[in-house]
Amino acid sequence: MEQHIVTILDISPVTHDVKRFKIRKPKGYTFIPGQATDVAVNKPGWNDQLRPFTFTALNDWDHLEFTIKIYDDHDGVTHQLGQLRAGDELVIHEPWGAIQYQGEGVFIAGGAGVTPFIAIFRQLREDGRIGGNKLIFSNKTQGDIILEPEFRAMLGPNFINTLTDEARPGYDHHYIDEVYLRDKVKNFKQHFYICGPDPMVAALQPIIRKLGGESVIVEL
Repeated sequence: MEQHIVTILDISPVTHDVKRFKIRKPKGYTFIPGQATDVAVNKPGWNDQLRPFTFTALNDWDHLEFTIKIYDDHDGVTHQLGQLRAGDELVIHEPWGAIQYQGEGVFIAGGAGVTPFIAIFRQLREDGRIGGNKLIFSNKTQGDIILEPEFRAMLGPNFINTLTDEARPGYDHHYIDEVYLRDKVKNFKQHFYICGPDPMVAALQPIIRKLGGESVIVEL
């Protein structure tokens, strides 16, 4: 399995617990928007601890980018990532992943599960193909929403936010379930892209198919 040792160029906050990692790009390295790669921290004891993270840059950028939620409640890989600084190194492998754009549809994300959709929507915007694509995004609180201003600028009213742990003006306050989808989606004969916590992804697939959805794309 081919791997690359890459230098971190910059780290910046996105939300209170999400960081953007700007990474030096290996020559000739390409991926399809929506794909991920296995990443490790290039330090003793951690360089064999691989975790999957999604590219949030585009291929024509001169660097790679990851948008990563940091979990500081235990000393795991993301906690280690949260301690890194510009100049530190990561180990990345070859791109992989099943979530790729297959046509206009409804994107459903829970929390950090939105990351595969970041590069997809950025590429669609660059290509002038945003069209009628819709993003339904579930988070615990408004402060957890990743890249809210950018998604609003790209999608306008087709960026729909629902919060599960707080009620706020301008945001829905509801879990994504059958009742919610019936209200928000009028046409189920289109593509559905789902990424989020495993229980959410597992629960939504049969609901969408029950409602008539025939094309449900999830990470395998």
